[in-house]
Amino acid sequence: MGRAFEFRKARKMKRWSAMSKAFTRIGKDIVMAVKEGGPDPDSNSRLRAVIQNAKSVNMPKDNVERAIKKASDKSLGDFKEVIFEGYAPHGIAILVETATDNNTRTVANVRSYFNKCDGSLGTSGSVVFMFDHTCTFRIEAEGQDVEEIELEFIDYGAEEVFQDEEGIHIYAPFESFGAIQSALEERGAEILSSGFDRIPQVTKKLTPEQEADVNKLLEKIEDDDDVQNVFHTMEASDDDEEE
Repeated sequence: MGRAFEFRKARKMKRWSAMSKAFTRIGKDIVMAVKEGGPDPDSNSRLRAVIQNAKSVNMPKDNVERAIKKASDKSLGDFKEVIFEGYAPHGIAILVETATDNNTRTVANVRSYFNKCDGSLGTSGSVVFMFDHTCTFRIEAEGQDVEEIELEFIDYGAEEVFQDEEGIHIYAPFESFGAIQSALEERGAEILSSGFDRIPQVTKKLTPEQEADVNKLLEKIEDDDDVQNVFHTMEASDDDEEE
C-alpha cells in the first residue's frame, strides 16, 4: 500500500472532535458551494459533493435543505478559505485550512494557539510545499472490482486506489477532482463521500513526550470553529494505530 493508504489509516485512528464538528464544517461547505455555483445540485458539482458528505455523517436532510436555503440568501455573508502554515514544537510542520467570515479573528486565534504551545506561525508558502494536495473519493464497494476501478481511473489521474471496510478509495491530484467525479457519476458508482487532503511527503517520528507537545497544539487548533482541516508531518504512533 502507498502513502495515501497509510495517511487514511492514521486519520481514521485519530478523528479528534471531527464527527461532533462535522455538521458545522459541512454547513460552511454548503454556503461556499452555493455562493460559487448556485443552489441546484444538478448543475453544481461542488454542492453535489458536499451533500454526499453530509449523508456520510448522517446529517439530516432537513438540515441540509435549510443550509442551502440560508446560503441562497444574498444578505448572508460569505466564508473565505484561508490557509495557515507553521511549525509545532520538535520541527513538525502544520498546515491549517479555515473557512472564515472574519479573517482578523481567525488570524488572531490561530496565532495565539501557536504562541501558547511553543510553535511558530509561518508565512505563506513556508510549509505547504511539504504536502501533496490530493482529491479523494470513497465509493460503495459492492458490485465493483477494485482492480478494474484502478485501471480505468488511471486515465483520469488516479494515483492510488484501495479498498477497506468503508469502501473503495480513490486518491488523485487536486486538479483531477472534476474529471473523476464526472467519470464516477457516468459509471453509476455510488459516491459515499469526497473531498481534499494534504498528504505529507515525509513524516517525522517523535517520542511519546514530544507527541504530547504537538497534540496539545493540534487540539487547540482543531477546536476552533473556523478550522476545517489540520494536516501535519508527525508520524502516527503505534498507540494511535491500535485504538
